[in-house]
Amino acid sequence: MAVSLSIANDAASLPIAYELYLPHSWAEDPEQRKKAKIPAEITFRTKPQIALEQIKTAKAEGVAPGVVLADAGYGADGGFRAGLSELGLTYVVGVQPTLSVWRPGESPLPPKPWSGRGRPPSRVGRTDNHKPISAKALAEEFDAETWRTIAWREGTNTELNSRFAAVRLRPASRDYNRPEAHAQEWLLIEWPEGEVEPSKYWLSTLPADATVTQLVGAAKLRWRIERDYQELKQELGLGHYEGRGWRASTTTPASVSPPMASWSLCGRRFPPQLQLPRAAKHLVFPAVIDPADPPIRPERHVPTSIPTIRRRLTVALANRLQRCPCCTRAMDSPRQARNL
Repeated sequence: MAVSLSIANDAASLPIAYELYLPHSWAEDPEQRKKAKIPAEITFRTKPQIALEQIKTAKAEGVAPGVVLADAGYGADGGFRAGLSELGLTYVVGVQPTLSVWRPGESPLPPKPWSGRGRPPSRVGRTDNHKPISAKALAEEFDAETWRTIAWREGTNTELNSRFAAVRLRPASRDYNRPEAHAQEWLLIEWPEGEVEPSKYWLSTLPADATVTQLVGAAKLRWRIERDYQELKQELGLGHYEGRGWRASTTTPASVSPPMASWSLCGRRFPPQLQLPRAAKHLVFPAVIDPADPPIRPERHVPTSIPTIRRRLTVALANRLQRCPCCTRAMDSPRQARNL
């Protein structure tokens, strides 16, 4: 298991930080540490702590700040969210349906008046008649008009859309230990049509005038990172790597970032010709065997996928070579290059 930080936009993403996660049981086991050659200075830290440190380092090194995206494994940690706010960064992070929140327009009770004895009360409070509820319970209170169908991008065969609701409210997580209420944030909830309950929840510090479409677009941008990590595993071999030591398991995954950057550049230098919506299903690969042989089953790749870009790059290079690099056969025409 590891924690990584990527920079991303709608076109591509690139991992810029990578650190192995050391479980607490390993951190406290001298025999395991010795066997895996774990440096003495490496101690146990939670994944949100590692991620926050990576973000701090990236900001200190001049990486342009953007909206921080994270799944519920990080967003559910109040310290992680507070750390991002302290860094002046806006975020859209996943949270659990059990997240404690105040209904829109509600806040915790102010500290009780001082009775004149002892230390003056300094913490906000709640009562049996004035208390927060879970994000899931709040979603179930919304009426039908609260939900909107939003499309966030074009998929392979159709546009991707779902039902969303977004409200401004105050998180209630452990606010009974605070002198004041948490600041207002956006709570974004996805409840797909036909499902019995909401599927995803996010908290966001995007501005109060942000639209639901903007919130959804930011939350759903994580698909780019997830897809590119799949490409790292499948196309660049990271999924086949089995590290046994700490150093190798740390340096090897980090070494795939330059090749990943090259893939992204290839996609812009050799752009696909099919860019129309839902055009991917019409994309047929050229023959890679003798023209007289039966045609290969057409593939349905996204025009900007790595396999498609790789084939276009191969053809582009072959058309510029005088001989085939494999069999040294003379390349007399572009037709031969297409049949490589």
